[in-house]
Amino acid sequence: MTGPATSTPHVSESNPIRDLPLRHLAGFTHRWVDADGVRLHAVEGGRPSGPAVVLLAGFPQTWWAWRKVMPGLAHRFHVIAIDLPGQGHSERPERGYDTHTVAAHVHAAVKALGVSTYWLVAHDIGAWVAFSLALKYQSRLRGLALLDAGIPGITLPDAIPTDPEQAWKTWHFAFHLVPDLPETLLAGREREYVGWFLKAKALSSDTFDDAEIEQYAASVAAGGGLRASLAYYRDATESAQKNHEALEQQRLTVPILGISSSHGSIPDMAASIRPWADHTTGIVVPDAGHFIPDEQPDAVAAALTDFITEDD
Repeated sequence: MTGPATSTPHVSESNPIRDLPLRHLAGFTHRWVDADGVRLHAVEGGRPSGPAVVLLAGFPQTWWAWRKVMPGLAHRFHVIAIDLPGQGHSERPERGYDTHTVAAHVHAAVKALGVSTYWLVAHDIGAWVAFSLALKYQSRLRGLALLDAGIPGITLPDAIPTDPEQAWKTWHFAFHLVPDLPETLLAGREREYVGWFLKAKALSSDTFDDAEIEQYAASVAAGGGLRASLAYYRDATESAQKNHEALEQQRLTVPILGISSSHGSIPDMAASIRPWADHTTGIVVPDAGHFIPDEQPDAVAAALTDFITEDD
């Protein structure tokens, strides 16, 4: 595919994470962009003249989390899936993982690809970043869709539950905050750790096959990926503080779609976001756990298409 990005000087084919195998999706092109000093990986395809839709994934995944959704969007939209800093084939900076700093890098990457306004769709930690991005760059967003995410200071509970029926969904927030111990326990065991998340948090334990688990684990293990994954949680207090400082000055006025699932972590994303936003609607995707784009990709693509075309 050729589009605006081909003439942009900050776009290259230089992959900074060469030890990690690169997966390809028919009709989409890999690009790397200089995003204010951090090289980010983007996968771009669809209709160059259509509305731009930017996709962000969360822990422990990469852009590949959207692989089943992207073809369903490509016939109508200009689709761009971006690996966050520290994720997939994006660089892993030493610091700067609060979501407002990361949001600035993501927005810079979108601009480098020649896109001025866009719809933003994000899951899990990607939704943390997307919420902060909306606060910083609201005038550049046409709409925001957030999928099953405990956003720091927003939809994340103030206290981690101790009831075993609920604690398994959020226990890792505290574990990831402990200095050094997670690295000591997890280095060399990334496959077991990533595999637990993918199998336990999906409604069906066979949603992810061994090859997919190996792929995501390899991303976490590659070139500082584990350190970066933990850094998002370790910087979450700063992310929450910056979110509330921004919300003291404004509310979100862009259209927002909250996407929950029948067996996810946040029962009603829309209700959780509504105190901070003026135009929020919500849906609940049936027969899915936390990893909604993997578990029910057709439903996600249809919901996003309806959300975007209804506003247009």
